[in-house]
This record gives sequence, structure tokens and C-alpha cells, in this order.
Amino acid sequence: MIKKISAQDIKELRSKTGAGMMDCKKALEATEGQVDLAIENLRKKGLASADKKSSRIATEGLIESYIHAGSRIGVLVELNCETDFVARRIEFQGLAKNIAMQLAACQLVEYVSVNDIPQEVVLKEIDIESGKEDIAKKPENIKKQIVEGRIQKRLKELSLMDQQFIKNDDISIEELVKQHIALLGENIKIRRFQRFLLGEGLERKSNDFVKEVSQIILNN
Repeated sequence: MIKKISAQDIKELRSKTGAGMMDCKKALEATEGQVDLAIENLRKKGLASADKKSSRIATEGLIESYIHAGSRIGVLVELNCETDFVARRIEFQGLAKNIAMQLAACQLVEYVSVNDIPQEVVLKEIDIESGKEDIAKKPENIKKQIVEGRIQKRLKELSLMDQQFIKNDDISIEELVKQHIALLGENIKIRRFQRFLLGEGLERKSNDFVKEVSQIILNN
């Protein structure tokens, strides 16, 4: 019989590892409640102790650039850590490069995390979803649930931290960052980014530019 995972089990594992609540829950479910195995799995993923470091101030780091697709897509991203020593580590620099590549590939992403999305954007998305014809005749309680589900999905589409890592879709960008926090022993924060598409905002003969750029990414 599979053991039911309780809130107390999750709290205990979190206190022992410093990993996030959802990470602890997933680890316990995967090991059928066996705490020792769950701890081992979290350590293998680099998630143990990562959250304990997430509140520390990170003011060092680097600004990484990435140019892709014949110089038609460019990304700048600022990645922060606590010391210049870690900023020079090849693992940290590799993380910055991977995040920049992720941003080039995920053109719907506009914010670092869901928490960074302005309230006016959230309200606009709620207004759009609430007005869609396919839910117009549904009961209010059902309509509310549908809208909430769609909004959560939409906000995650806009958030970099919620994207699946393009080189390993078993983990998210948030989990990738946590792995490097555990590996390097310092807090790491993606502070900001800017994406550039050649010709963006200019009138073009072809209206398929975004489609063209997306196809270039898929082919590389």
C-alpha cells in the first residue's frame, strides 16, 4: 500500500534539506514516503539547501549575451551571485549562457517569474479569459474555475522560471538555478533580461517574421 504523504512529512523533509515545499512533496511521492531516499534524490538534483540560500543578497555576477540564428536574435541577461569568485566559475558562466539561449528559444517569455508580472497585466488576462465565448453560458462557479486555470497557465507561459529547460525538459529553469545554488554554495538570481529580434517593430514585406524566426530556432 502506497503511503499517503502528509503535510508533516513534507515539513520534516524541508527542515532537513532546505528544499522547496513542492520539491519535497515530489521527492516523497517518488520514494513512497521514504525520507532517506527522498533526501538522497533531492541531493542528486541539487535541490537540498538551495532554498536556504535564496534569501541572501546577490550583487555580483555577470551580463551574458547570446546571438543566434545568423545574428537575427539577440539576448542580454543579468545573472547575479554573491561573490566575484563564483561569477568567474565556469559553471556559473555556463548557467548564464544556457539561460540566454533559453530566452532566445522562448519568445513568449516576458518576465523572470510569475511574481514579476504587473497586476495590470494579470487583470487584463483575466478580462480576456472571462469574456471568451466558450465559457459564456457556463455556471459562474465553473466559469471561475476555468478562468483561474487558464490564467495560471498563461502566467507560466510568460515566466522564465516556469519554462522547461530546453536541454533537459525533466527540469524547469527554476530547478536548474537551484541546482547551481547547491553546487556553487551561493544565492543566484536572474535579475533581468532583454531580447532583440532583427526588424522587430518595423514594417516588413512578409508578415511571417516571427514564424520564420521560430523555424530557425527549431532547425538549429
